Amino acid sequence: MMWIVFFRKAARGLVAAVLCCGAVAGQASDVPYVPTPMHVVDAMLDLGKVGSGDFLIDLGSGDGRISIRAAARFGTRGLGVDLDDNLVRTALADAREQGVHDKVIFEARNIFDTDISRATIVTAYLLNSVNLRLRPELFVQLKPGTRIVTHDFNFGNWEPDRRLTIDVPDKAYGPPRSDIMLWVVPADFTGVWHWTSPAVAGLTRHVLRFDQKFQMLNGTTFVDGRRLRMTEGRVNGNELNFTLAVEGGGISAIVRFSGTLSGDTITGQAVVEGGMGAQPWLAQRVQPGKMDISDTDISGDATLRIANGRFTRE
Repeated sequence: MMWIVFFRKAARGLVAAVLCCGAVAGQASDVPYVPTPMHVVDAMLDLGKVGSGDFLIDLGSGDGRISIRAAARFGTRGLGVDLDDNLVRTALADAREQGVHDKVIFEARNIFDTDISRATIVTAYLLNSVNLRLRPELFVQLKPGTRIVTHDFNFGNWEPDRRLTIDVPDKAYGPPRSDIMLWVVPADFTGVWHWTSPAVAGLTRHVLRFDQKFQMLNGTTFVDGRRLRMTEGRVNGNELNFTLAVEGGGISAIVRFSGTLSGDTITGQAVVEGGMGAQPWLAQRVQPGKMDISDTDISGDATLRIANGRFTRE
């Protein structure tokens, strides 16, 4: 749910501000909230593929309708947190009335003081500025693969993995439609990786460096000292996909790689377009990196060179 502060012009539909969770708790009872329409709630749950095995944490839960709906539809367990004691009491009463009080709990607390590490899915209807404050904590607390679904407001330059727009004719502010957005927390694949693959003349040595901005991967690959072009790099939770274009020596091929991260090991398969079937591959990280979750955009394609097994920028 989203808390909104209206100026006197609110009667003409102008939303002036949103109560951020860092505000004084005593203000909460004086501020009206905007409930999420139920068909938007259902769209959020469907986009997040919420199921019975999930633990859903709703940040700014208001009257608890998202958590209660998930529990009623799917048997999902969860937690809702909100600053307003009255709304928390309403949510608790509604959960009991709908027979899901054994699955969901509600607490009056600040979202920035909330342990969200148990979540497999997080929902929120918060202002962009609040989401941006929250964003670093999501990467600290949430495990790769955790889904995050928001209503209307985003996380800045962290682009959603999926977005849909639905009509909301009775919306309390703005145009009569809503954006529902999904993010999947990405694992960190950055660093230098080594693997070998069989070839006619023996084993071929591969060296790959991944640079990662949220779920987007850039990379430079050397195969026996020859640089190859990597494209279409993307992360989804603990999984990655990328493509290598192999050219030279009378050979031209596109190889599509997919794999799953466990610690410093990627286990997966490689498929040559128009060629043989899937071949297994296993890569080991020999030099760690750090995923970029800053507000800056990905820089242009920097030139990388390899020397003594390490990459340096030119």
